[in-house]
Amino acid sequence: MAERDEPEKIWDEYDWERFLQQQDRKTEKYMELLERYIDDPNRDQIIAREMGWYHLLDEDGEQWAESVDSLFDEEAEALADEEQEENQPGEESFEVHPLYQASFALTVWIDQLLEELPGAQNLPAAVKLSTQAAIASAKLAAALSDDDVDEIGMTIAYLKRALKAIMLALEGAVQLRKDGRIENDRFGPLSQRLFRIRDGIIQLMGEYRAEWRRRYDPE
Repeated sequence: MAERDEPEKIWDEYDWERFLQQQDRKTEKYMELLERYIDDPNRDQIIAREMGWYHLLDEDGEQWAESVDSLFDEEAEALADEEQEENQPGEESFEVHPLYQASFALTVWIDQLLEELPGAQNLPAAVKLSTQAAIASAKLAAALSDDDVDEIGMTIAYLKRALKAIMLALEGAVQLRKDGRIENDRFGPLSQRLFRIRDGIIQLMGEYRAEWRRRYDPE
């Protein structure tokens, strides 16, 4: 008797978190190898071997890689043309979530703030503040890019990463204040905006978790 097809498992936030952690480790390893062998003429072959991408080491693999590079360039050009068309005056691009808009605006504001602080841009705390705020914005973009919310678990996983990044950015801001690099009149608005993003992420996580329970874990 034929076995019944089992329903496809819906990933929750923890499944997605494990997957994203695996991808992070692979990305970190790749970046370390790229930095180490950046000037080596056999860089691509060495990296492919270290990463276990043995299918890229034979002739077919090289042709495939060249084909992917070509397709990537074509896609990049197409996306650039599309973005230019969408941003023409009088035309509206896709709707962006207000929390992402606030987060992106914060990254611009932080960069302007650091430019106004003499000698602060290269301080570790300043780099931490700027970098982590940008990471939070990127993670929010990933989380909120799917209007249909087909993968709620993935959305929550990205929101958790955005939350972690915004808290690290806050740590950088606090350190700058402790070091006397930011006065209270600047630190106050900065911390308020960081906390506003943090609270917005937490609220969204609660809403998506409630939706997950409604869809997949009814009581």
